Amino acid sequence: MIETDLTRPLVVGFGITGQAVARSLVARGHHPMVVDDRPSDTARSVADSLGLELVVAPDAARLDQLVGSATVVLPTPGLPDHHPAIVAARRSVVPIRSEFDLAGLWDSRPVVAITGTNGKTTVTMLVTDALRRSGTRAEAVGNTDVPFVEALDDETIDAFVVEASSFRLGYSGRFSPDVATWLNLAPDHLDNHGTLDDYIESKAAIWRDLDADAVAIANIDDDVVMAHRPSGVEFVTFGLDRGDWRVEHGHLVGPYGALVAVTDLRRRRPHDLTNAAAVAATALAAGATNEAVSETLRSFEGFEHRVQRVGEWDGVAWYNDSKATVPHATLAAVGGFESVVLIAGGRNKGLDLGGLAAGVPPIHAVVAIGDAAAEVAQAFTSVVDVVEAHSMSDAVDAAIALARPGDAVVLSPACTSYDWYRNYGERGHDFMRLVRERFER
Repeated sequence: MIETDLTRPLVVGFGITGQAVARSLVARGHHPMVVDDRPSDTARSVADSLGLELVVAPDAARLDQLVGSATVVLPTPGLPDHHPAIVAARRSVVPIRSEFDLAGLWDSRPVVAITGTNGKTTVTMLVTDALRRSGTRAEAVGNTDVPFVEALDDETIDAFVVEASSFRLGYSGRFSPDVATWLNLAPDHLDNHGTLDDYIESKAAIWRDLDADAVAIANIDDDVVMAHRPSGVEFVTFGLDRGDWRVEHGHLVGPYGALVAVTDLRRRRPHDLTNAAAVAATALAAGATNEAVSETLRSFEGFEHRVQRVGEWDGVAWYNDSKATVPHATLAAVGGFESVVLIAGGRNKGLDLGGLAAGVPPIHAVVAIGDAAAEVAQAFTSVVDVVEAHSMSDAVDAAIALARPGDAVVLSPACTSYDWYRNYGERGHDFMRLVRERFER
C-alpha cells in the first residue's frame, strides 16, 4: 500500500471505471471532483445522483486549476499519457493513482493479477473458474465487466482475480498482488503510451512492487517478459514445450507430473496450450486444486470473439476472432490452421502491420477492411491475393469467392473496431450474422 491523500481527489474520465471510483470515494466519505471531455447521459446522471459537479471539457486554464487544487489524480483506464490532465499533474507534481491503489488502501483480501498483450481475459476467466471449483469464492475484476473498486463492496468474495491492463498498471503508485502472471509482450496501445518502452514499463509494473512471499509467473518463451524477471520472490515459468509448466509427451505437465492429456482439451491450438499452461501455473499458485484446474481446462470451449467457430459450409470453416486487435494476436490465431483466408483491418493503434505477412504460408488470401485496409494490403501485396472490401458484407462475399475446400476463413483484424463499429463485440456479431445469412437459407 502507498500513502494516498484523498482529501481532494480528481477523477478524470467518467466512464464505467471512473463512475465506480467516484461511488467508492463518496461511500467512504470523500468528495471527488470529476472531469470528462465527452460525458454520456449516463455519466451526467451518475454525477447528479452522487451530488458531484461534472466539469465538461475544461480549457487549459481551468484544467490546470482543477489539477493544481487536487491531492491526487485518478485517471480512467485508457486515458492517454499525453492527455492534458496527465501532463498537468506531472508538471504540478500531483500524484497519479489508479483504482488498484484504492483497492490496496481499502482491502487486504488475496489478489491474483494477470497481464499480457494477448490472452489475459481468457486466462483471468479460467483462473477464476478453477478457484471457484476449488471452493474459493473468486471474482474476475479490473479490465473486465466489474471494476476492482466496485467488487470490494461484496464481502462474500474470498479472492480477486485481476485482469491488469497496461493503463491501470501504468497509473498505479504501488500494486502488489499475491500471484502475478505476465503472459507475453507485443507492441500495443502505442497511440496511448507513446513509445514501446513506455508500454513495456507499464506492463512490468505488475512485478515492480511484489512482496517477498509473492509468486511471479512468466512466459519462458517471451524474451521481453523474461528480461524483467523480479528478484526475491518465487518465480515460476510456463511455455509451449519448456518451462516449469509445459506440454510434454502429449500431456500438460508441471513440477509434480502430468495434469491433463492434450487430447482431453477441446481447445488445443498452440496458443491455447500456452494459455492452459499459464492457467495451471497461476491457479495452482493461488490455491486451486489439481482436480479443479484439470476440470476447468477440459471443459473450456472458448469465449466469444476469440477464434470462435461460426460454422462450416461447402468444406470451408469460418471463425470469428474479432478480439484480435494487434498483429501478435492475429498471428497466433492463424498459426493454428493449415490454410487461411484472413479478413484483417480496422483502425490501427499506431502499430506496424507489416509483420502480418509472417503468417504466410498458412495465409493464402487476404481481405483488407476498414481504415487500415491500405496498410494491410501493402503488407501482403506480391505475397498472396488481396482484396479490399468497403463493408463487412463485402468482406464476407470476397472471402467466399477466395476460399477453397479445406480453408478456414478467419476474421482476425489486428486492429481496433472503432472505424466501423463501437467495439470488437459488435464487429464480431455482425460478421457472424452476415456469414450465417449467406449460408443458412
